[in-house]
Amino acid sequence: MAATARNTATLDDLVDKYGDSVLPIQLDVTDRQADFAAVKQAHDHFGRLDIVVNNAGYGQFGFIEELSESDARDQIETNVFGALWVTQAALPYLREQRSGHIIQVSSIGGIVAFPNVGIYHASKWALEGFSQALAQEVAPFDVHVTLIEPGGFDTDWAGSSSRRADPLPAYAEVHAATEEVRARRWAGPGDPKASAAALLKVVDAQEPPLRVFFGEAPLRLAKADYEDRLRTWEQWQPVAELAQG
Repeated sequence: MAATARNTATLDDLVDKYGDSVLPIQLDVTDRQADFAAVKQAHDHFGRLDIVVNNAGYGQFGFIEELSESDARDQIETNVFGALWVTQAALPYLREQRSGHIIQVSSIGGIVAFPNVGIYHASKWALEGFSQALAQEVAPFDVHVTLIEPGGFDTDWAGSSSRRADPLPAYAEVHAATEEVRARRWAGPGDPKASAAALLKVVDAQEPPLRVFFGEAPLRLAKADYEDRLRTWEQWQPVAELAQG
């Protein structure tokens, strides 16, 4: 839903090539009123909405103690509320026509968590939670919801498009170790151009999934994380039952 100064030239090229089939709208997704206006404009222009992709977002780096209030609030406002407002704006149209597909671009970071991106994880876990509930709420209207959970891709996500908190000297060694692990974890990032064909497979599916990984690494990371969770939950089940009384 968002067009920025960096991609204006690309959007202009698309308009020149495809004419009225492309409608670029510049939008700050943290502005709820503007979100509703933009979705209405898109609907009125095309006559209907079929697929809504909530892809606007960015990565906020910083250990939890290092985050300023602005760091934390801006991340949640964009990654969570931005997607929520656009989703709310689109739902009346999708319900009325009893069809449509909302694509929420989450992350492998929406189900696991690593150091130095804690508030980013918080935003994606929130997106995952409300989207799973949403999928059940709109299923009776034949509206689908899918969470795309990419791993590392060859984009500028960790570059100039990200934001970084002011580091605390006390964490200097931990930061260095974290970066070494991160570099090994995402060796061989995915090709973002290949994602288009994968996304079309999802939206063209007769029964699209609620969640789907993009990339090779997420399944491996998720299995390790969930196996560890299950072991811990089972180990501490006696305490869980003790707490029930």
